[in-house]
Amino acid sequence: MSGRLAGKVAIVTGAGSRAPGIGNGRATAVLFAREGARVLVVDRDEAAAAETLAMIEADGGEAEVLVADVTHDADCRAMVERAVARWGRLDILDNNVGIGQGGSVVAVSEEDWDRVMTVNVKSMMLTGKHAVPVMAAGGGGAIINISSISALRPRGLTPYSTSKGAVIALTRAMAIDHAGQGIRVNCIAPGPVFTPMVYGAGMSEELRERRRRAAPLGIEGTGWDIGYAALFLASDEARYITGQVLVVDGGVTVASPARG
Repeated sequence: MSGRLAGKVAIVTGAGSRAPGIGNGRATAVLFAREGARVLVVDRDEAAAAETLAMIEADGGEAEVLVADVTHDADCRAMVERAVARWGRLDILDNNVGIGQGGSVVAVSEEDWDRVMTVNVKSMMLTGKHAVPVMAAGGGGAIINISSISALRPRGLTPYSTSKGAVIALTRAMAIDHAGQGIRVNCIAPGPVFTPMVYGAGMSEELRERRRRAAPLGIEGTGWDIGYAALFLASDEARYITGQVLVVDGGVTVASPARG
């Protein structure tokens, strides 16, 4: 690796994994560390976060685990404070926490609607609330929020699609709010990548194959694809990019849906 993040300090939320394997957050944390960043690995599941830490340390990287629930303001404050206490600064925030929720506005319960908005949107507001002042004091930084192509191409997951659309709007608003402080804010919209979140929910091999074929590139996306996109957006190579949505989907959103 080339040290693209050498000297930088990063927080990656949702950096554990719901099942064995490589999810978006784990891949991102590992890649950030490989490129020289010191990484605070944040997750509610301490054991899952510890597995990510072990991967980073096996590569010779530097990281630390923090157990936190980013839907709580106090946890988000503690997360930023810990990064600064350990490494003296904060340069990168990568927001990976999210949950799914299906149904229409008719079918979804008020409780489920509120929960998906809290986890998928409010959490990013709270992490940003505490990260931005520290980044600004240090001369700037980069924030990457994870949305979904469900925000761009709805498919019967209305609460989830709405929350991920809100992530895009939040990203653009933050990019304008904090550009003057040297903070870039961008968004990744993953397509049907195969991650522990997906196969942990019991996806069949038949559906997995259909998802692969749905991509014009004809290949299956993984957490590493999202991690590499985040690495680019976090690096100085993306210094002139802010307020943008990077779609990582093998071409799914530009293909016409199959009929028949």
